[in-house]
Amino acid sequence: MNHTPRKLASLVAITAALLLMGVACSTEPGSATKFNVRPAPSAVKPPAQGPSSLQGAGRYPWHTNIASTTFWVGELYDASLADGSQVCSTYDSEWAYSWSGINAGRVSSSAAGCAGAILGGCDGVGGYTDCRTEKRTAANDYFPTQVTPRENPFYLDLPYDDINDSVGFAQRCQVIPWANDPGYAGKCGDRNFSFMKNRWVELVGPNGNTCYGQVQDAGPSSGDNYHDATYVFGSNDARPAQGQWNNAGMDVSPALNGCLGFASLDGSNDRVKWRFVDTPPTGPWTRIVTTSQVNQ
Repeated sequence: MNHTPRKLASLVAITAALLLMGVACSTEPGSATKFNVRPAPSAVKPPAQGPSSLQGAGRYPWHTNIASTTFWVGELYDASLADGSQVCSTYDSEWAYSWSGINAGRVSSSAAGCAGAILGGCDGVGGYTDCRTEKRTAANDYFPTQVTPRENPFYLDLPYDDINDSVGFAQRCQVIPWANDPGYAGKCGDRNFSFMKNRWVELVGPNGNTCYGQVQDAGPSSGDNYHDATYVFGSNDARPAQGQWNNAGMDVSPALNGCLGFASLDGSNDRVKWRFVDTPPTGPWTRIVTTSQVNQ
């Protein structure tokens, strides 16, 4: 599980930690040893959408003035922590591999975090021990420049884990608004099915850009705050409970960072308003839509 993208270790410390974990760098047969560079498509300007144009938007309240940090697939900010790497997510134990299709060996089975997971590709720049974020632009649909993703690069997390958090799992059918919708009804006790993973979120950035992303992880948070139903699903615009990193209420991907017009590539001062939607409008976020379910 990983939830809180904080850079707590230097490149030297990260590299040393990976070597101690026994990570082997190799590629699976037929795969390239370098990232594939995708051609830049035509620019797509994020459309401004009114509430009536979005399916289901009327039943989901806005959450306003929420601090957001940035995280990315492949990011490693502290290899000594159980949630210190984006090699895995709370819903996918091999998230970086599922997202990129790149196999660069495995994390040691005795590692603190993501034990035994395939060390997949980086949603950014740099090598497997130095996966850094990068500026994203409309000219490339905010997609990464050094890897061709297999899953949606417009992803985010929210501090409600409905699979691994025992309270979140027990309460999910009482607090999640779409729990009885077609495709979800009857799955309350199924630990191989997440009600949160792949859900669409509408976000408005600090300069008014409207963009959309899919939930793919849980955070930012720590300890026992991974079931913050009052903030995530409440109707009174409650503040996040976790209190760290400027009391951030979500982490967004580099694609969303660029699309929303964040001032910082990796900070905690940018703010958004957001709400769930059932279906987004067509945009760069619908070029690749993630449909995979829980992979533990």
